[in-house]
Amino acid sequence: MKRKEFLRKSVLGGALGMFAPSVFGNIGSVPNADTKLELNKQIGFNHLPNKEEKTMNTVLHKAATRGHANHGWLNSHHTFSFANYHNPERMHFGVLRVLNDDTVSAARGFGTHPHDNMEIISIPLEGDLEHKDSMGNVAVIREGDVQVLSAGTGIYHSEYNKNEDQEVKFLQIWIYPNKKAVEPRYDQISTKDIAKQNEFYQVLSPNPNDDGVWIHQDAWFHIGHFDDGVLSNYDLKKSGNGVYAFVLEGEIEIDGQALERRDGFGIWNTNSISVKSKGKSKVLLMEVPMQIS
Repeated sequence: MKRKEFLRKSVLGGALGMFAPSVFGNIGSVPNADTKLELNKQIGFNHLPNKEEKTMNTVLHKAATRGHANHGWLNSHHTFSFANYHNPERMHFGVLRVLNDDTVSAARGFGTHPHDNMEIISIPLEGDLEHKDSMGNVAVIREGDVQVLSAGTGIYHSEYNKNEDQEVKFLQIWIYPNKKAVEPRYDQISTKDIAKQNEFYQVLSPNPNDDGVWIHQDAWFHIGHFDDGVLSNYDLKKSGNGVYAFVLEGEIEIDGQALERRDGFGIWNTNSISVKSKGKSKVLLMEVPMQIS
């Protein structure tokens, strides 16, 4: 089955199954040659860089501007277009396709559903999330863990709130891979041994021998827990990459831009960024290629 057809037939389980095809239909749309030429002349179209523009570019996504869907058992905020939320100006940031901020009710979850050719990262923020997949993996992830699923040639999985008396909150992140039709793979880590205070620590990279989990993409994720007034610099790992910052808790400033809880801020055409905390704060940095290969 071709990738587009497979994606269009994908479902997200439960109530999400009704609208998942609309998401994948939007992903598959391609502008004609003339339209694409004109769009590429625009700085930051779909948050892709203009190669002739050398100054730093940014895009701000305030928390309140995200897409929102409340299905009773699932309360989800979408930074980028997803399911019934479609905004042509917010399709992706480079290869970062999905950033969902999900809250799942007690003992509820996403039924078994398929994925292929996507790197899927889950970062629990509160509670316990149980994962089962067609490779035979059964695992529980909780705050302080990072989980990755390389869907590759195709995989089925489910995600449920393991607890019957509390919600589970987690980030669901999709990254376009740089290799297709790879063998499906599952991994998870605890960050407790690598976590640091008042500096960024790495939780994801393209290198299996590096800190954190690894994926099929030249991407690096870092998390920072900061006290008030801490200034920290982040140097990008690869030329042509951008950084998307997502504020998990508190308030920060990035190169003078004030950001609050759950705000998102994308930066590209730069080699480094400066992050300053305002009170206790927690932030996720996602460095990703800006060109989709």
